[in-house]
Amino acid sequence: MEESRGSIAFFTSYRPPVPLDIFCCPVPPSSRQSELHLTDGSSYNYNCRPIPPAALKTIIKRLRLAPETIIDDDVDSGQITGLVFVSEREHNLETLHVALRFIANSEVKVFSLADIYGVELFSGARLEDNGCIAGGYEDGSTIDHYLVYVSTKEPVQVRRSPWNIVYKTNLRTGETERLTPLGTFDLSPSVSPSGKKVAVASFQGKRWDGEIKDLKTNIYVMSLENPFLERKRVKENGGWPSWGSENIIFFHRNVGDIWGVFRYNLSTGETIRVTPEAFDAATPAAIDETKVAVATIRQKSEFTDVRTETQYRHIEIFDMNALPQSLRITQNTRAKADHFNPFVMDGGKYIGYHRCKSDLLQHGDDVPRHFLKVQSPHEDVGVFRVSGVFLTFSKDGSKLAFVDNEFKAVWLADSKGLRVVFETNGPDSIFSPVWNQKKDILYVCMGPSFKANETLEIHAIPDVSSAARARREPRLLTKGKFNNAFPFTNPDGTKFVFRSTRDGGDKNYKNLYIMEDAEFGEIGGGNVARLTEGNWIDTQCQWSPNGNLIVFASNRDKPADAPERDHGLDPGYFAVYLTNVTDRSVVRVVRSGYDLSGHVNHPVFSPDGRSIAVMSDLAAVSADPMSLPTFLHSVRPYGDIFTVDIGPDDMEKNKDLGVRACHAQ
Repeated sequence: MEESRGSIAFFTSYRPPVPLDIFCCPVPPSSRQSELHLTDGSSYNYNCRPIPPAALKTIIKRLRLAPETIIDDDVDSGQITGLVFVSEREHNLETLHVALRFIANSEVKVFSLADIYGVELFSGARLEDNGCIAGGYEDGSTIDHYLVYVSTKEPVQVRRSPWNIVYKTNLRTGETERLTPLGTFDLSPSVSPSGKKVAVASFQGKRWDGEIKDLKTNIYVMSLENPFLERKRVKENGGWPSWGSENIIFFHRNVGDIWGVFRYNLSTGETIRVTPEAFDAATPAAIDETKVAVATIRQKSEFTDVRTETQYRHIEIFDMNALPQSLRITQNTRAKADHFNPFVMDGGKYIGYHRCKSDLLQHGDDVPRHFLKVQSPHEDVGVFRVSGVFLTFSKDGSKLAFVDNEFKAVWLADSKGLRVVFETNGPDSIFSPVWNQKKDILYVCMGPSFKANETLEIHAIPDVSSAARARREPRLLTKGKFNNAFPFTNPDGTKFVFRSTRDGGDKNYKNLYIMEDAEFGEIGGGNVARLTEGNWIDTQCQWSPNGNLIVFASNRDKPADAPERDHGLDPGYFAVYLTNVTDRSVVRVVRSGYDLSGHVNHPVFSPDGRSIAVMSDLAAVSADPMSLPTFLHSVRPYGDIFTVDIGPDDMEKNKDLGVRACHAQ
């Protein structure tokens, strides 16, 4: 039964190819050597918070690492400190872990929540994020400490709805309860200094509508003990809350085209902008009522820029009593590195953050390429994360090709190892490789990506895995200076389907075409037959394993009164369709929103042709996009993998089918 249906390889946008890890430095830092590494260095680690001593004792006692008297003494003296953070070390999922740092020997031991509380409570394909400690106060009796965090462990049946729910887990007993009300979805929890209240960025009272960077969440505050009864909205249009005191919340917000950090007084209702309007600032971490650490980007950059220091994301501290000046932290440790999501340690004596470990690369080193098996929610389907873009398996599964993040080179992984098989002269020049289903040929799209008004041609690279790199010359297959992309051959490898703007007019509509000669194309005299026709976008097409069907993404059913662009980018309203190669009949297989809004894209057939895997925004977003690294080719920070089972022999039974998640985080 194991992986009997095959495997899905995918690329994660907004995830750097070099691992993230957690560091801190004293305030103020004196030099590069001031920075301290806080984890054991294994895997990707990020979004960290310190664990207060009293809560840490509870965790260590549950782990039974030492007698209680020794634990208490070591924690009270600062010989053992603790952190809670996200790590990808377990099943390559993004889940919460606890690090114990032993000062005497600089040892770091890391435990998953399953290690501490059991797999019955913490298992399965899920995301966990934004862990923080609550409770530990007196209220007639001593209230236990709790871990408050976000999890996507409960699938949501409503289309285009987030899966993010905030929970609390009792650190002593492991008992877990939901803090987010039913039908509501919360992000970025933050606990007040007393441990009694939790602030969240919430979708309550609104729906996610495809927002890309600015989610326009509202800030709600709820009681730790009575979250459903004692919950209220305190601020509209805010995200990433952080408590400066029981009365002060810092948050970030987009105003115009600039992100800023603001200070809100719960008693007076006063809101003050803390950071200047001249540059972006986000993800605040309050030190006290007047001081806050933030991530800044003082100068915007483009993909082709060789960035200067001000174009990197840095951590700075702003003091309400000394504005507009700031204390620059990471500019003094690593001026040319991006730093994310600050957190406060030891009352503000140290500021923590995460960044890429790019300093471990030597000059001229290639960025490592990783193939990571991710826990799948379905035992019959394997799931692999690959640090490459536009992944394509050969028909027998023995070869995997992809392009790098710069869209500059084509990589191949097979029994001979991992290597570059073709490289262009510059970035944004090549993408979407795909195998001929019979021959050792890769088809690639050469030209700028995602620009319909630019010329984009399909080329064939013959003898990809066997010929020497110097002998691989791509062969041009299309002509006419149209935008041609996403080829895929029939099972015999003699023809390929592709999408093109030919016949698309001034608005660059895209339809599907069949190239009758897959080896030499229309340059060699081959004919091109039109498969679909209409004023819409048909794209991302693939031939079925039995040769009878072609699956593709299209916005052909977009309502006439829908906005021309979806949040200023593509037209949106993409669903997935099947067409019969013989009679040209078409059926819509799966859509995103109930009104067809949203995106279902990049469909691919399973090896047996009885399922289709898609990328879709059915699960909306799982994190505040402003907290994430940026991958400039990916215009949307969301998208999860779903599969839909089809009846390949009866088109009419495939209309508007349901899906199941294969990787929804």
